[in-house]
Amino acid sequence: MAVQHAASALARDERAPASEISERLGRIAQLVLGASSNGTGGRGGRQHGFDSLASVPGHYVDALRRALLAEVLRSRTAVDGHELAQVLTTLEAAQAWQAEDPHHDFTRHLASTDAVNAVVEIAHDMRSPLTSILFLVDTLRRGQSGPVSVIQERQLGLIYGAALGLNTLASDVIDAVRGGQRLVDGPPIPFSIAEVILHVCDTVRPVSEEKGLPVQFTLPVVDGRMGYPAALGRVLLNLVTNALKYTNEGSVSVGCTEHGDTAVSFFVQDTGEGIPPHVMSMLFDGFRPSASGMRFSNAGLGLAICQSFLRAMGTTLEVTSTPQVGTRFSFRVELPKA
Repeated sequence: MAVQHAASALARDERAPASEISERLGRIAQLVLGASSNGTGGRGGRQHGFDSLASVPGHYVDALRRALLAEVLRSRTAVDGHELAQVLTTLEAAQAWQAEDPHHDFTRHLASTDAVNAVVEIAHDMRSPLTSILFLVDTLRRGQSGPVSVIQERQLGLIYGAALGLNTLASDVIDAVRGGQRLVDGPPIPFSIAEVILHVCDTVRPVSEEKGLPVQFTLPVVDGRMGYPAALGRVLLNLVTNALKYTNEGSVSVGCTEHGDTAVSFFVQDTGEGIPPHVMSMLFDGFRPSASGMRFSNAGLGLAICQSFLRAMGTTLEVTSTPQVGTRFSFRVELPKA
């Protein structure tokens, strides 16, 4: 009965089905009983029970303890005082143990309503030093801090590529949590398409040089447009980074073609290995099935974020791919002249 009372209270707080929480609390109650047992398990069994509570939110344990006390006070049936004291002591010990355990403190926050903010803060904390690494590595590669040998230049290129991948992933996580519209808020602003494309090429240059893959670009005739340059740059950078990652020979191309006064088509094309047919159906999924279950895909997450940005701009991402020939991503967006 105490489990049902605790489940009802938590269901109101968490807006979750009471039956689901009741089942979860029932399992917790069994863990607590196992931890409080002085039977064959002894001290080892007690510690095992505490270890099993590592992933249990602390407020669940507290709700179960309070509900148990309330049930004892309401009940008119005889209660084994020794057993009750043993269970309550174990619940209090479990709470104290959880409060001192850093792993449980971390998982408790991830299980709370603050989880979204925690993920964003972690990604932000990752992105800040990564941005500094990218700047410093590029400065070293340019020889601004002294001569760099060919081997050192290649090693710096590998470091830059790894940092760029992590920085992009951190940005994708932030956008996935906050939604893909944050860079498309407010009215469109005047910007230069050429500056956006050239900035993308400059950002990936150390990666392309390390792999020996030229990045070719096509600039517009009419450059000044009205739109959302930050979102456009994120999409093109993500696509070009993926193209370099999956291309070993040939080249990567990025550019645009104008259609009339307002429409502009953008493309990123590579001569890579192509996308397997079985991947095409889940290309924009952040989690994809594998032999060991669902596997996180940073490429899928990045493409999903690109699609989200483009939909906010009134268009969608299209893809054509031929195995061992290459892949072409493209989209057409309305960008009035500035």
